[in-house]
Amino acid sequence: MAITLTLNNGTEMPALGLGVFQTPPDETADAVATALAAGYRHVDTAAAYLNERGVGEGLRRSGVDRSEVFLETKVWISDYGYDATLHAFDKSIGKLGVDQLDLLILHQPLPSRFDLTLEAYRALETLLADGRVRAIGVSNFMPEHLEQLLGTASVVPALNQVEVHPYFSQPDVLTANAEHGILTQAWSPIGGITFYREGYASSTLEDPTITGIAAEHGRSPAQVMLRWHLQQGRSAIPKSTHPTRIAENLDVFDFALSEPELAAITALDRGVRGGPDPAAITLETFGREIPEA
Repeated sequence: MAITLTLNNGTEMPALGLGVFQTPPDETADAVATALAAGYRHVDTAAAYLNERGVGEGLRRSGVDRSEVFLETKVWISDYGYDATLHAFDKSIGKLGVDQLDLLILHQPLPSRFDLTLEAYRALETLLADGRVRAIGVSNFMPEHLEQLLGTASVVPALNQVEVHPYFSQPDVLTANAEHGILTQAWSPIGGITFYREGYASSTLEDPTITGIAAEHGRSPAQVMLRWHLQQGRSAIPKSTHPTRIAENLDVFDFALSEPELAAITALDRGVRGGPDPAAITLETFGREIPEA
């Protein structure tokens, strides 16, 4: 049976969702429709992925009622600032073809212009108060960014979506989130399939600890890693465009890992980030125009 998580404002969210990062726009609708047919009821996208239209098309094509699907998207840094972020919301719902979002989050902190980050979050608070979104949050916020935000915010973020997988488990971020009642959502929850960084290439899917645990349970390595997230109270948004893998990633609710198995996976942490360092995000290097709806 699928697991739901309750956000800090009482909103319920399916713990496992379909991620569409790097899914080509022309493949997104098929992936979303396939996932919804398989039983997913949670989809994560972002304005900067440029595939929100495909998510909306996939939802409509699926025949699943909008009220049954938890939709989350993200505002890109180029649209930070109070008015710009309100307009970013309009762009996103226009592309998705919906009137309300279940979760809207800031895609990155912008340390060099944190004033814009704060104004963007203030816009999210307005959208929440107006009922245009059901919950608000952040993504890739490190503990210092959370502290800065909470110094002025009137609403504690419901969720912080960050890179978490067995090779990069970010315990300091997980602790900070928990201390503030913020749910952790893992992007790249199985390590991005292949983990390339600093001269070595390795895959979590081929890690002997993970493959050994998978063999014990008669499961795939990906299923074991997703179970590792779920049993520790995290949300996860695995990405795939392949129907068999989409279905496999959802089939993780009828087995459990032991405490020693969970600990063995956590011990694989290498402390090496796969995505960009949030401290290095600037408008000059990462700014990109987000098209109108």
